[in-house]
Amino acid sequence: MKNPIKFIQEVKQEAFKVTWPTWKETLQGALMVFAMAVVMSIFFLLLDQVLKFFLEILLKVSI
Repeated sequence: MKNPIKFIQEVKQEAFKVTWPTWKETLQGALMVFAMAVVMSIFFLLLDQVLKFFLEILLKVSI
């Protein structure tokens, strides 16, 4: 990096090329993340309950 002023100018030019998402796209993305988090938490809750059920049966049989 020889010329810091030129570097800053290039960074500014590149920053203007960035296309930022709209509020609608941002909201849709956030809602999708929230929905997937809810779906996955329900899935893991059910999986945990099923595994707990089979583990309890296995432990009762072995005693």
